[in-house]
Amino acid sequence: MDNLNHNDNNNTKNSGRALSGFIIAIIGIALLLNNLHLDIPGWILSWSNFLILLGVFIGVRRNFKGIAWLILILIGVYNTLDNMNLDFDPSKYALGFGLVIIGGFLIFRPKDSDLFGKRRKDRKKAKFDFEGTADDHTANTNDIIDVTAIFGGSTQTVYSKNFKGGDIMAIFGGADIVMTQADFPETVSLDVTAVFGGIKLIVPQNWAIKSNVTALFGSVEDKRSHLMPVSEMTKTLILDGTALFGGIEIKSF
Repeated sequence: MDNLNHNDNNNTKNSGRALSGFIIAIIGIALLLNNLHLDIPGWILSWSNFLILLGVFIGVRRNFKGIAWLILILIGVYNTLDNMNLDFDPSKYALGFGLVIIGGFLIFRPKDSDLFGKRRKDRKKAKFDFEGTADDHTANTNDIIDVTAIFGGSTQTVYSKNFKGGDIMAIFGGADIVMTQADFPETVSLDVTAVFGGIKLIVPQNWAIKSNVTALFGSVEDKRSHLMPVSEMTKTLILDGTALFGGIEIKSF
C-alpha cells in the first residue's frame, strides 16, 4: 500500500511539472507570436484564452474534481467569443448556456468520483474557493491535504501526526496552511502551484525546507527568523511545483 501511495505521489508530481511546463510554453509561444507581428487575430492571444488554459490545467491536475475549472473555462470561452466580433451577441445566451452546462455537470457527474468513474481514495476535504471576498478557515485532520484557492482565500490548519503531504494550488488567490501542529517521521512532500497567487506555509522552526519549485516571475522565500542549526533539524519538508507570477512563503510563529 505504501508503494502504491508513493507511486501516486510521484505521478502527481510528474504530471504537475509537465502541465506547468505546458502552460509556461504556451505563454512563451504567445509572446513570441505577438512580437513577430504576424497577421494573427487579437482574440487568439487574449487573456480569455489564458483563462481557458488555466481551467484545463486545473481540471487535469485535479482529475476534474470540483467545478472551479469549469467556471474558468466558461468565463474564458464567453470572453473569447465576445472578442471575435461575431454576428451575434453572446451575452444574450451566455447565462442560459452557462447554467445549463453547470447544471448538467452537477446532475450527471457520479457522486464522490472523478469524470473517469474512479473513487476518491487518498485525498479528502478538497476546498474550492471561488468567492473573491470570502475567506475560509477550517481545520484539516486528514493525513493528506488537498487545497485549491481560486479568486479567493483558504486557510487550513493541519493537526495530523502522520502527515503525508498533499497538493496546494492558488490561482489568483491565496492559501495559508498552518502546520505547526503536524508531525511526520522524517521527510514529507508537498506539491505547490501558485499562479498569480500566493501560498503561505507556517511550519515549525525545526523543519528543514528543500525547494524543487520552478519559479518563473515568482519566488520561494523562507522568511523564518532564528533558524536552528541544520544538525538540529529533524524533519524535512520537500516542495515541488511551480510559482508562475506568484509566490510561496515559509514562515513560523
